[in-house]
Amino acid sequence: KGIERELICPACKELFTHPLILPCQHNVCHKCVKEILFAFEDSFADGGSESSNQSSPRIKICASSMDRIDRISRSASQRRSFGWRGRKRNSLTPRSSLFPCPGCQRDIDLGERGINGLFRNFTLETIVERYRQAARAAIAIMCYFCKPPPQESTKSCLDCRASYCNECFKIHHPWGTVKAQHEYVGPTTNFRPKILMCPEHEMERVNMYCEICRRPVCHLCKLGGCHANHRVTTMSTAYKTLKEKLSKDIEYLISKESQVKGHITQLDLLLKETECNSERAKEEALHSFEKLSHVLEEKKSAALRAIEVSKNLRLEKLQTQAEEYQGLLENNGLVGYAQEVLKETDPSCFVQTAKQLHVRIQKATESLKSFRPAAETTFEDFVVDIAKQEEILGDLSFHFNGLEIPEINEEQSRMYNKALISWECPGKTDSADIYVLEYQKLNREGESATWQEIEVCSKRKVISDLDEDSSYAFRVRGYKGSICSPWSREVILHTPPAPVFSFLFDDKCGYNSEHLLLNPRRTSVESRAGFPLLLASERMQVGCYTTLDYIIGDTGIAKGKHFWAFRVEAYSYLVKVGVVSSNKIQKLFHNTHDVTSPRYEQDSGHDSGSEDAFFDSSQPFTLVTLGMKKFFIPTTPTAPKDPESRILPLPSHLGICLDCDKGKVGFYDAGLMKCLYECEVDCSGIMYPAFALMGGAAVHLQEAITAKYGEYHDDI
Repeated sequence: KGIERELICPACKELFTHPLILPCQHNVCHKCVKEILFAFEDSFADGGSESSNQSSPRIKICASSMDRIDRISRSASQRRSFGWRGRKRNSLTPRSSLFPCPGCQRDIDLGERGINGLFRNFTLETIVERYRQAARAAIAIMCYFCKPPPQESTKSCLDCRASYCNECFKIHHPWGTVKAQHEYVGPTTNFRPKILMCPEHEMERVNMYCEICRRPVCHLCKLGGCHANHRVTTMSTAYKTLKEKLSKDIEYLISKESQVKGHITQLDLLLKETECNSERAKEEALHSFEKLSHVLEEKKSAALRAIEVSKNLRLEKLQTQAEEYQGLLENNGLVGYAQEVLKETDPSCFVQTAKQLHVRIQKATESLKSFRPAAETTFEDFVVDIAKQEEILGDLSFHFNGLEIPEINEEQSRMYNKALISWECPGKTDSADIYVLEYQKLNREGESATWQEIEVCSKRKVISDLDEDSSYAFRVRGYKGSICSPWSREVILHTPPAPVFSFLFDDKCGYNSEHLLLNPRRTSVESRAGFPLLLASERMQVGCYTTLDYIIGDTGIAKGKHFWAFRVEAYSYLVKVGVVSSNKIQKLFHNTHDVTSPRYEQDSGHDSGSEDAFFDSSQPFTLVTLGMKKFFIPTTPTAPKDPESRILPLPSHLGICLDCDKGKVGFYDAGLMKCLYECEVDCSGIMYPAFALMGGAAVHLQEAITAKYGEYHDDI
């Protein structure tokens, strides 16, 4: 059942019928190819009308294919305008040479012969026929020659291209005739030719395989055809090579069946997790909008209450003022009354009555002189300004729920005995509740390993049990509820080429405390110009060189492969690093020179050049020179003769890999785990890490990564 998808034509979505192999190696039914090409011709003949494109009842051309039809139609029209002449429209073979492959969605050039130049895929036909027979096992293939009712066929003749029952086969293939030599197989409706012929030279048999075009060709194609300058091989060689490759690929896929099943299981879990997380996200989104709606409802109620209170207050004031002016209308009687009072001639009686009347008349007069409404009718102070809020709501989106994409800090992350991965969020706000760190081993064969997942509550994590001499990709994302940020950019780190070797500087064997300064933990050493050097300057004549002060590790290596790393300060003038054997340690520390050399005395007679050569060749250990922010590759017969090509920039961290079993020592850029220089070394004794310092210099051993690195708080 699983093979059915491989037997479906990408054009008609049905089982292949007489499939043709396109130059892009995809298969399409012969009838589908013709119908698609005829549809193209109809598109530029009829102006690209929809009715012409729907002419085939079997092929449905989508909108994206219509654009390609128009493009091919225009190119075909241009070819015709330049004098191109094809077959007539009523020809059985389409004239277009460009074909839009429905498998790869690319425009394929079929060449001058068009469909006639394509091979028919007989192997695929046979497989389709076997599939059809298995699918309809109950339906028998009947004999072509039986009188009604026909009998079930038992044989099919490949030469006659017909099926027979036993009796009819004997009748039509009698003994002693040519037909008796015909080749027959079990009942089938798929009759393939015995010999594959060349589509360009129909009388020639294909006997070679073009490696450039990836198709069978005949000898005429190679001699003078379009494959004349192509690289070809014999059909038997191509058959053997392709069959071996296909067999290996199939074996590989079968061997990875458990891995594929694991991926399928993981995808099923991801499908369920996606469904669950989507429902949770919907609930959280609904809760957020309901909360926002509740806030808006409260604001709306408060605003409406304030407007109602203000309205009532204003109406009360205006009503009072209206009543006052209503009283002015009643003052018309007051005026008449006042006029009658003016007729009083007795002063005492007039004054007694006019005093109170004058107050009332004066009050009415002042009210008429300065009329002003007791309250404003507009509610401008109660206009709600929602422009800013509307803009904010317009920008309302998921936007990772405010979660920024975390970034892995490559400076703080490092790989040594374990991996320390540190990350940070650029915005420093709205940090996630939890982080998921994933890492994946990058195989040299190009295989895709599965991602390993770790949940982390802080912004750093220590990972153990990583394979040595391997590359790992790391990425991280943040989670806040069911919302997660996108994955960070992947960072690739390399593990050391061997297990990490831990040691401290030895403060006993050969340690010169006057010139070297160790920290209390014995993980750092620094050279310093002491007081004895100042006193010795009295004897300096022409020149001098100071001694190299040596120091070794407190632990030795007897066997196996080991790696250690360290950092050399940028201001260091001269540092030598490497390994020394136990049987040469005494010679190493007794080979030091005094602060002054007799060769610098004016009458010493020594030749400085020869002494330098002796000094370089007599070192009882293997080491390289560092200094002035440079890494110097030692001079060897295989090393470049140009001095500049032997000088490299000094890496921030250096590493040394000692393989006692193979007798080799390598010097590495510990950040990239890239070997800068490798040489052979005599490992007959116990080997110790060795360092030599001269002038102002300092070396710091790289500390092993422990679990405490992942326990620090983010702001420490």
